[in-house]
Amino acid sequence: MSQSQASEGQGALGHSLFVRVTHWINAFAVFIMIGSGWRIYDASPLFDFRFPPDLTIGGWLAGALAWHFAAMWLLVANGVAYIVYGFVSGHFWRDLLRRPILAYRNLRLEWMSLTMHGVGEYNLVQRMLYTGVVGVLVLLIASGVAIWKPVQFQRLTAFFGGYDEARYVHFYAMTALCAFIALHVTLAFLVSGVLLSMITGRPPAAAASKE
Repeated sequence: MSQSQASEGQGALGHSLFVRVTHWINAFAVFIMIGSGWRIYDASPLFDFRFPPDLTIGGWLAGALAWHFAAMWLLVANGVAYIVYGFVSGHFWRDLLRRPILAYRNLRLEWMSLTMHGVGEYNLVQRMLYTGVVGVLVLLIASGVAIWKPVQFQRLTAFFGGYDEARYVHFYAMTALCAFIALHVTLAFLVSGVLLSMITGRPPAAAASKE
């Protein structure tokens, strides 16, 4: 079997059950954390604006904090499970990290073809985005811990420049995550079969019929 045939066969398999389950758990946890985080922000805004109450979760500050921390632990546990799976199964190296060096010279071409890829395949821009969002999540968790326990984790808080600065880092990281989600969801609807594959694990009939 040729390399191209193997690649096509792999793409036709869609996403594994583990990837799909952890993906939707992450989506749920992030949705709760953003909504409750907006309510927490409204209690002590950094800028001259507040999020509409109807877009927030928790109802009041204590309720929002409870939702935020519950979703945080769910996200951390699910993230650890996904990272372990990614390294053990080779998913990270095979689907996200492995790429010829010369491909990095074609960023513009890769960006233009962002919506022209198969189910379960990642072009260069997607690999960079998905790798980068992991760093954003780490930054969100670290700055969140610095805000949550500034005395117990005073070195971490000092690393961000202090409590107030950690809040700004947390806010900007949240903004970056929201931008990624907006792009991710847009592509999920634009690229035929991606959303269906993430739900069922199977490529659409049209894609399967091409093999």
